[in-house]
Amino acid sequence: MSLKKSVYLLLAAVMVFAFALAGCSKGENEGKNTGSPAKNKEITLAYVAWDSEIASTNVVREVLESKLGYKVKMMQVDAGPMYVGIADGSADAMVAAWLPSTHGDNYYEPNKNKFEDLGVNLDGTKVGLTVPANMDISSIEDLNNAEIGKSLNFTITGIEPGAGIMMATSKAIEEYGLKDWKLLESSSAAMTKVLQDAYAKQEPVIVTGWTPHWMFAEMDLKYLEDPKGVFGGDEQIHTLVRLGLKDDHPDAYKFLDQFEWTPADMESVMVDIYGGMSEEEASKKWVENNADKVNQWIDGI
Repeated sequence: MSLKKSVYLLLAAVMVFAFALAGCSKGENEGKNTGSPAKNKEITLAYVAWDSEIASTNVVREVLESKLGYKVKMMQVDAGPMYVGIADGSADAMVAAWLPSTHGDNYYEPNKNKFEDLGVNLDGTKVGLTVPANMDISSIEDLNNAEIGKSLNFTITGIEPGAGIMMATSKAIEEYGLKDWKLLESSSAAMTKVLQDAYAKQEPVIVTGWTPHWMFAEMDLKYLEDPKGVFGGDEQIHTLVRLGLKDDHPDAYKFLDQFEWTPADMESVMVDIYGGMSEEEASKKWVENNADKVNQWIDGI
């Protein structure tokens, strides 16, 4: 065999060995938490455009992308389609199920056999009618006072139509006999703008409110008492996932199952967004500043 032919054979053998090593390396690293998404590591998160759910869903997105290597699609919808999306599999997960009252009867119960409930991710939420703390009014029953009604133009400023809190408010208007009152449909952002403007001018205003929310950190507000219990008591936010997610994406499923934080955690993200940060910047900042908690969420993955 000639020297030239021997050199060619040696080079060919080296190249085959190098490709084999590369293939092994790729196989070993496929699906590991490298921070770069593998081809099949895609997941869709559904959420409603409430400030609280924008905060929580973006933090979950940040962890899925930066820690678990997923490519995440964000699907912003109203409450009804959010539940339907998880039930029919067009979305993989959501961390925005307000239970038992806000979403219970209208959205959760009709679909509860079509998804998996991973339990509470945040405890201690509340919804109700909200006013500035200095207003001389303490109960929803007080809205029957004509003078109070006139001062508020008989208007409650709400959020998106179809939201659980809007349905509860419509029921409250009926239950408390507030026949002259109207519930103004708008959006979460529009509602807070109305509240901020009135608060700055020290004018009376009443809105549909919930906690956690940055508005309670920025303004001195109070809930009106609800003696008939229309809005329910303290609630929790649950994580729901589509059926089959555990088999398709066990690492994402485990993280979502272990995801749990506090109202203070959520409010800190909301305050940063309200202060001018983008949703991506605020969620990344929170994840970086709360490594211990994030590590608990992805423990065992």
